Amino acid sequence: MDEIILNQSNLKSKNSRVLIHAFLLWLTVVGGMFRIFLEAAKPKLRKSRTYELNIDKHRRLVHRFIYDNDRDCYKLTCMNRETFVKLCKMLSERGKLKDARCVCVDEQVAITLHILAHNKRNRVVKLKFQRSGDTISKVFKQVLHAIIRLQVVLLKQPEPVGEETTDLTWKWFKGSLGAIGGTFIPLRVNAADRPRYRNKEGEISMNVMGACTRDKCFSYVLPGWEGSATNGRILRDALTRPNGLVVNRGTYYLVDAGYTNVESFLTPYRGQRYHLNEWRHGYQPQTAEELFNMRHANARNVVECSFALLKDRWACLRNPSHYSIKMTTLIVLACALLHNYLMKEMPDDLLEAQYLDSVNLGQDEEIEDVQPESIASTESSDAWSTFRNDLAISMFDEFRYHA
Repeated sequence: MDEIILNQSNLKSKNSRVLIHAFLLWLTVVGGMFRIFLEAAKPKLRKSRTYELNIDKHRRLVHRFIYDNDRDCYKLTCMNRETFVKLCKMLSERGKLKDARCVCVDEQVAITLHILAHNKRNRVVKLKFQRSGDTISKVFKQVLHAIIRLQVVLLKQPEPVGEETTDLTWKWFKGSLGAIGGTFIPLRVNAADRPRYRNKEGEISMNVMGACTRDKCFSYVLPGWEGSATNGRILRDALTRPNGLVVNRGTYYLVDAGYTNVESFLTPYRGQRYHLNEWRHGYQPQTAEELFNMRHANARNVVECSFALLKDRWACLRNPSHYSIKMTTLIVLACALLHNYLMKEMPDDLLEAQYLDSVNLGQDEEIEDVQPESIASTESSDAWSTFRNDLAISMFDEFRYHA
């Protein structure tokens, strides 16, 4: 009898253990399912708004910032109302920019232009437009990509100087497509990368190469190179990369003395005076080389003016960027495209009028007689040196005849 009771007790104990294990297994399954539910719900939780959504209020803000008058619109976006509306239409139709659920295209464009024009940080812009920081960041990236999709439309196709030109600045440079130059864009990088991005002036920056037409529009822009990169190295990259700089035979660009004088790239003479302010105060060139350098500098100054105007218009290019290098590259390209757009749509812009005259390219100096880095993708410079010498002699003969 005692044995039967003992067996029944063991059976009950065993059943209890089974029930406990089953219960624990059930808790584990339920807990796992609950965690899966929470993970699936996270995106929705992140998207839940922490601010009041009032579409009418935001539309009133945009109307006050943009559509009330040209003065306020220009102050915010660097363009008048008509030009702003045209840009929004272009970005919608060709840049694939669409209205978001609560942010219309014109507000997206206004936010982006305000950041570019005034170099405002996210926390400042979100207060001005009464949007969340996430919305500002998302809108900024979307509009930048939409602007860059317009590069086929906005990049100026260069045309060579023709035989019939009456432009006194360019009449000696038949076949020229414009000028090539560069500028430095301040950056913030980590300590390990600073030596590569330190330029010759000791500043941490990105080296940007640009080709400009005679009317101060960019025909090619290559941002992204380190500040320590040489002109020749950047030019080689531009010539060899897919969809890079194309210079057809028989045409050329004016470049400074940091390049090699080779076919398609015409440099000034080294060891001669260049960029002299005295030429504007009655100074007369004494040699063919000096006259060539004077006229070369006067024509090539168009690229210096273009970069100066670009930086003056878009404050984000004047101060150290708080964006990543990749993002800064997109910003530089977008600003150059917007520059071209405004040169076409707002030719009477008062800001541009400040750069109708040549900018001061530096103190009086002679070009150092140093050998720059050669450009591997170009041909021998012998024939091109002869071309430059013949051009300089022709200039000087005509100059002495009319002296």
